[in-house]
Formats: sequence, C-alpha cells, structure tokens
Amino acid sequence: MFKLGLTGSIATGKSTVLKAFAALGIPTFSADAAVHALYEGAAVAPLAKLFPTVVHNGKVDRAALSRHLLAHPAALPSLEAVVHPLVRREIAGFLAAAEAKGARLAVIDVPLLFESGYDYGFDAVATTWVDAATQRRRALARPAMTVEKLDAILARQLPQAEKKRRADYAFDTGVSIRVTEAEVKALVDRLAPND
Repeated sequence: MFKLGLTGSIATGKSTVLKAFAALGIPTFSADAAVHALYEGAAVAPLAKLFPTVVHNGKVDRAALSRHLLAHPAALPSLEAVVHPLVRREIAGFLAAAEAKGARLAVIDVPLLFESGYDYGFDAVATTWVDAATQRRRALARPAMTVEKLDAILARQLPQAEKKRRADYAFDTGVSIRVTEAEVKALVDRLAPND
C-alpha cells in the first residue's frame, strides 16, 4: 500500500484536497479531526493536569486552549508531548486497517508534518499551497481567527516555498475546485493505478 502524507500551511486547501481523495474512494485520515476527537477522549485527563483552566464539562475547550497558548507560547511543547503520540497511534491504526482491507493508497493529512520532524514512514508527501494574499484572506474569514492568532500560527509553520521544495507533489489550490479534483485524480491514477 502506498502511504501518501499530505501537508500544507493554514488555509491552503488541505481539507479540500483530502476530500477529493476521499471522493475517489481512497482511505483518508485527518490529524486535525483526530485531535478534535482526542480533545473529547484520551487527551482530556492528561491535558486537565497540565492546563486545568481549558477543560470544561469533560472536554478540552479549544477556544480556551488557543487563548492559553497565545498568552503562554512556551506551553506548546507540553501540549504536543501529550497530543502528538496519541495522534501517531491513531495514524498507525488507520494505516494498518487500510492495508488489511487491501487499499492500494492511503492519504494522511498532517498539517505540521515537516515542522514536527517525525518520520511517519510515508512513501511520498504532497503539499497544498496558495498565494499569500489568498491564504490570509481565507484564514481571516474563519470563525474566531484574528490577525494576532494567524501571525502566531504562521510563525510556527515553515514557509510555503520550503514545503513545496521538500514535497514530492504540490497542489496549487488557488485554482478552481474542479481543477484541483482533476489533479488529485491524476495523482491517484499515477500512484495507485487500477489493475
């Protein structure tokens, strides 16, 4: 089974590209979605010990956690030390299940793939990208996003040009969704052709 990592900076179209793979019947995994589930499950107890003010009603309050991290950026490594191993376990389980079902290709979306420095054993990596003005416009249109929060996020992410340099494949999502979907299909045909 070919394991394709998918990454990209904030608001560069990762979710759109992941959906395009899924629409073609390719097994997909979103690290962001896994984190959201962990914030209602396995990550709650350890994070409650680290950051008691961000857990409410048995769940990690993502808005409260975001505010805490903006005010205390040095706390981020402690958060990652709890959450990243849990996400990696979820990815390993997803890949094992996809392979057991005979999938020819699986796509795993890890936004901070390059930044983490962790080797997931992917066979190749694709990245999404878009011009900086479009990226900022998309990001600032998100609920609860502020210029301060966006700048803090971008400061933690590699520049898009560096991600493109490191990746094996790149999707410019500044084009129409139909063009992106066609590019995804072409890559699926290349990586996992039908026999």
